[in-house]
Parts: sequence; structure tokens; C-alpha cells
Amino acid sequence: MTGSSVLISGASIAGPALAYWLGRHGFRPTIVELAPALRTGGNAVDFRGPVHLGLLRRMGVLDELRAAQTGGTAMRFVDADGRRVMEMPADFAGGDLEILRGELSRILCAAGGDRTEYLFGDSITALAETADGVDVTFASGRERTFDLVVGADGVHSNVRRLTFGPERDYVSHLGYYVAGWAMPDELGPGRDTLGYNVPGRLASIGGDHRDPARAGAFVVFAAPELSYDRHDLGAQKRLVHERFADLGWAVPRMLAALATADDLYFDQICRVDIKPWSRGRVALVGDAACGATLGGMGNGTALVAAYTLAGELAAAGGDHTVAFARYEERIRPFARRAQRGGAGAGRFLAPKTARGLAIRNWLHNREWFMTMTYRIAGDRSAGITLPDYRETRERSGF
Repeated sequence: MTGSSVLISGASIAGPALAYWLGRHGFRPTIVELAPALRTGGNAVDFRGPVHLGLLRRMGVLDELRAAQTGGTAMRFVDADGRRVMEMPADFAGGDLEILRGELSRILCAAGGDRTEYLFGDSITALAETADGVDVTFASGRERTFDLVVGADGVHSNVRRLTFGPERDYVSHLGYYVAGWAMPDELGPGRDTLGYNVPGRLASIGGDHRDPARAGAFVVFAAPELSYDRHDLGAQKRLVHERFADLGWAVPRMLAALATADDLYFDQICRVDIKPWSRGRVALVGDAACGATLGGMGNGTALVAAYTLAGELAAAGGDHTVAFARYEERIRPFARRAQRGGAGAGRFLAPKTARGLAIRNWLHNREWFMTMTYRIAGDRSAGITLPDYRETRERSGF
């Protein structure tokens, strides 16, 4: 039944998008977010193709997103002396619309208006399903009951762990790690991203679209799965420093900035595989269900999945036993196609051999290869026809 309460874990992209559509269908969404407030800045994320842009238009946020977009960033790969060896145009990485993750979250949350309740600075510690709902215990000590719970909390989903079991059962390491942090703009890359490779490693610097005096450092390195504490900033800095301390180009300046950085992002390139995406009154959406850290079009998939999950719940009158199965049936094939791009992201950014680097550079300097690459990316962001749930919403009176 519409009017049901739905707790959503995660306020990045999938969570606010789901809350928006649930609110439009007459549900009562609540978002719990570990961070004390919406995160600002962050890396740039992109959308491409009529499916992604069409949903943003339906949400009424497309014009605002375009006004805040970065405009895309060209990727220019250079040698140790700064000479160009390969270049990727801005729309290769940025798609049809590129925007900083923090700006996207802010706009999506605002779109939900007063239909969504937010609980910042808290997280779920226990879930207990009953015949009538899910009893939720929070880290703050509060306890509440919701009709449904949805994990929209990324590849390291807390809801998935509590409901389905340990992360190791569902997350596959794809052979690479990535890290990013802020630094002074000493190279003057402007709007471009400059990248320097040696086999198995990439170090890059990109201009900050908000502050021309700042830049973003980004590194990728090949490694087997590592054991480290995801909440230990010092340990993660040491891992990055150990892998890049012997390199030249701008790397010494990047590592100097890393030493004092308080905004480090560090994670493995991985893929989430879980079936089914729901258990009882708990479901997963976005990266929690089908994530791929880089290259998997996770942001567009999150939008599509959020729209469909909310729509199917409305179409089923809030009956999760029907809606969760229909949602997964519609979205899983689309999500799996999009995920395929994640498998090759590390190999593209940091080929493991000198020969692999040379082949990558040669191919991406060829127009025919770039045309094929664009076509593949377009196919992965399309290939799905979404139902129009407006009639369902009109019947509910919202």
C-alpha cells in the first residue's frame, strides 16, 4: 500500500533518487546517512544517452544539473618529460553530462523536498524483520520500525552485510586500486587531466572546476587484494606512497600533498554480484546490488534502478513480495551490461606491461577505434524501455 514507510541507507545518488520517486508515489521515505551532512565536491560523475537524461528530465533536475556541470574533461596522457602520448576527448570520460558527485547529491536531495526525512550522522546496526515490518536499531541508540528497508549504500553496503552476509561473498576484486585527493594546482592543467603511466600504475592531475588554484590528484595501481582498514586514513596513505614513491614527473608533489590531505578516497576496483537483490522486506539498489567501481556506469544505473523500484512498489500497491521481483527482473539485464565496462577500467588506465601501454596508446590515437568505443558505451547506457508509472501515481493522488 502507498503510504508505507521506507528506510533508505545512503544519501549519495541511488538513495536520494529513490526517495524522490517514492515520495511522488505517496510513500514515506527516510534516508539515514553516516556522514554528518551531505558530502561536497568529490569526483566527477557522468550520464549519457536518452535513458539517463530522460530520467533526469522527468525528475525536473536536468536544467539545474546542466547549469552546474563541469563541461567534461579531456584526458591527456604524457611521458616523464610532459610530452603528449595519447589524448581522450572530454566527452569520452564525461559523457553527455558530467557533474561533481557532491553537486549531484545536493540537487537530487533538494528535488525530494519535504517528502523525505533525513537522519545524518547515523547508521544501521541491526535489522530484525517481523510480520509487519523491519525493526531497525541505529548506532545512535534510537530504534524505529519501517515497512521496508533499502540499501543504497554502495559497494561496501552495510545493509547488504546485515541482511545477506559478509562482503567477501559478493564483492570481487578486479586487480586494481584507485585513490584520489586534493592538492594545489602547480602544473596548470586547466580543464584537462594530465596522466603519466608506467606499467601497472597511473598518476594523474586534473583541474578543480570550482577553484582554479586547486587540483585533484588521482592514482591507479595494479595489486592483488590487500588487507587494510577502510577507516584508517594513515594506512591507506602509506599504501599509496609505497606504490608511487619511486616515480618522477609530478608524483613527488602529489605525494607531498597526500601527506596532509584529509579528503583521501581509496578503494579497490571491484564488482558486486548478488542474487537475488532482496530478502523479505529488504532490497538493494545501485552499487549495493550491482556496483562496478569505475567504468560500470553505476550512476546512470542507480537512477534507472531507483525509478523502477519505486514504480514497481507503487504498481503493486506497496506489496514488496511482488514489486521486488518485478524490479529485479526489469533491471538486472541492463545493470549487467553496464557492469561490463568496470572489468576493463583498470587495464585501460594502467596496463600492466610496457607492451600493453604501447598498444593502448596506439589504438586510442586511431579514429576508427574511438568510434567503436563510443558505440559500445552508448549501447551499455541504452537497451532498456522503462515503464511509465505516472498513471499509478495519479491513482494514488500524488
